Amino acid sequence: MQVMRYDPDIHHRRSIRLKGYDYSMAGAYFVTTCVQGRECLFGAVADGVMHLNEAGRMIRKWWLKLPDKFPDVAIDEYVIMPNHFHGIITIVGAPPRGRPVIDGEYGRTPVEYAKPGRPHGAAPTVGNAMNWFKTMTTNAYIKGVKTADWLPFHGRLWQRNYHERIIRSDAELDAARKYIGENPLQWDMDTENPANLAMP
Repeated sequence: MQVMRYDPDIHHRRSIRLKGYDYSMAGAYFVTTCVQGRECLFGAVADGVMHLNEAGRMIRKWWLKLPDKFPDVAIDEYVIMPNHFHGIITIVGAPPRGRPVIDGEYGRTPVEYAKPGRPHGAAPTVGNAMNWFKTMTTNAYIKGVKTADWLPFHGRLWQRNYHERIIRSDAELDAARKYIGENPLQWDMDTENPANLAMP
């Protein structure tokens, strides 16, 4: 499976969202966001297993809080890598397609979703969810730098944009889950791995 990578020389001046597509539509979306400059801040991969550090566990905490913030959003498979994140977001209303259980249950606290200028009860978009996730993790990381000696980042924690792919079938959902699950096994060949920057 090929995953579109962020290229700051191409993407920094234009949106990479599909023109005219309603990202609040019910359905599943494969999302990827990368640390600015490919800095490995969230842990390390050893023998094909991702070992989260304290910062990586913080990233996991805020991802798992997404459905609390946005009751119309459900989360599926995800993986936190040393310098990037892959996950599947479902805007509720799509067929669940046998979502895997996360931490033993799906408990969600209904939280009212409303923003200035947004009609009451309007569904969030993938962009709303990802922007909130990136904001909360950035704020928490800054606190970790100040209070727990986490490695500082330069400029911003995450690259400016993120990637999403609309998942259109059960086969695509299964392939996305497989890719996510196997991501640590592929770290040695991953183009996000700084060790591979010099590779052709």
